[in-house]
Amino acid sequence: MGNLAISYSDLGEHQKAKELNVIVLEKRKQVLGENHPGTLSTMGNLASSYSDLGEHQKAKELEVIVLEKQRQLLGENHPDTLSTMGNLAKVYSDLGEHQRAKELKVIVLEKRKQLLGEDHPKTLSTMGNLAISYSNLGEHQRAKELKVIVLEKRKQLLGEDHPDTLSTMGNLAVSYSDLGEHQRAKELNVIVLEKQKQLLGEDHPDTLSTMGNVAISYSYLGEHQKAKELEVIVLEKQRQLLGENHRDTLSTMGNLATIYSDLGEHQRAKELKVIVLEKWKQLLGEDHPDTLQIMGNLANSYSYLGEHQKAKELEVIVLEKQKQTLSTMGNLAISYSNLGEHQRAKELEVIVLEKQRQLLGENHPDTLSTMGNLADIYSDLGEHQRAKKLKLLGEDHPDTLQSMGNLANSYSYLGEHQKAKELEVIVLEKRKQVLGENHPKTLSTMGNLAISYSNLGEHQRAKELKVIVLEKRNQLLGENHPDTLKLLGSTSPKPGKPSRTQRIWALFHRSAM
Repeated sequence: MGNLAISYSDLGEHQKAKELNVIVLEKRKQVLGENHPGTLSTMGNLASSYSDLGEHQKAKELEVIVLEKQRQLLGENHPDTLSTMGNLAKVYSDLGEHQRAKELKVIVLEKRKQLLGEDHPKTLSTMGNLAISYSNLGEHQRAKELKVIVLEKRKQLLGEDHPDTLSTMGNLAVSYSDLGEHQRAKELNVIVLEKQKQLLGEDHPDTLSTMGNVAISYSYLGEHQKAKELEVIVLEKQRQLLGENHRDTLSTMGNLATIYSDLGEHQRAKELKVIVLEKWKQLLGEDHPDTLQIMGNLANSYSYLGEHQKAKELEVIVLEKQKQTLSTMGNLAISYSNLGEHQRAKELEVIVLEKQRQLLGENHPDTLSTMGNLADIYSDLGEHQRAKKLKLLGEDHPDTLQSMGNLANSYSYLGEHQKAKELEVIVLEKRKQVLGENHPKTLSTMGNLAISYSNLGEHQRAKELKVIVLEKRNQLLGENHPDTLKLLGSTSPKPGKPSRTQRIWALFHRSAM
């Protein structure tokens, strides 16, 4: 019965496979017990069925249980334990948890190298999977290097035309594309496609996947009409063979939508993206990277069509969710650091920093905070020169403080006085440390913070700060200096609520940071 479930799975009949695996699991629990290797094996098969049906959270929960039991009963190095570890890594990837997937794959690869040797098919399979994780994390050069190794070994061991060799060749083409080598990607994809048509047939899922990759290569090379014609064929076949809700079908739909955009067919692009977004939300959840990517793409279509409010609303959601993901990764890096796992912490923080630079910009407080954390990790690893360089580029750099101060001014002009105050508090502390209490820029920041306190109704705190600044400016600049006189006027407000003119005047007198 279990073997029949595997056959259903191989034929793409995943619902039937799942139903059969559920029956087998219940019977094995009754007959063999919860912890028997046969029961655990079936539990793993059921997890795979959930995965094939897009129920990745259920798959993860089962795989975690199986892995824990196998570790206890069989040990870390048992082949079944390593297989489950690899399967769980795949589920993490499906859920967009690429860092966790990578970490598990690294463990599995090292153990398989030791136990099976470098050239064993399972070792090579794990190496290829690790390369995909590197790609998912943006480490495209490392991904390419691993894929080249796997391809060479598979050519020697399996031959040029073996399905696994062709699969690796296709994966290497993806890396070429990720690295901007689109012509090489196209040439490799065309070779793979021709071989797969001969060996697997025109309608095999792997053949269709490669056909889609060729279409993407055409698109990158500006041959959008050719790309469109191919993607339309792929989409029709995948709808018939895999169904509307299969991940491959939805990926192709998203790719075709992008090609429509490239051809200026923005209405058609939008309609497809709306469908894909709804289905990804159902299958993967709102926070999955693929869901967020199509959400961002749909926002672009709304912009092209003049639906700017809709575009803005989607972009705000995407930005917030991506920031949350990066924040979680940053927190995990800090946990690694606290546990003394500084190398792992460094790898995570490097990823977070790069993504924050792209997403938020160099001078965003979150980016600067990560820069500071990474500098601390470099110090922990003894990389003091790199730590020092990052500190100088990061939160303490005069240009950074200048930009933060300018951003605070912008918040004030827009009436966002709480945000202005929070930034000015940071800038003031940094300038005190870097420049000293009496530096003109430190005093300027102190004066601006006092204005923010006034704008927020914290008049006592505002007055106290202004008095400090006034005393220091008297000593340093003299009583008749324009900056001293300007501040002297602002420390003696008339009673009652300030008029609109007075409020504007206060903003106008904010010092340049």
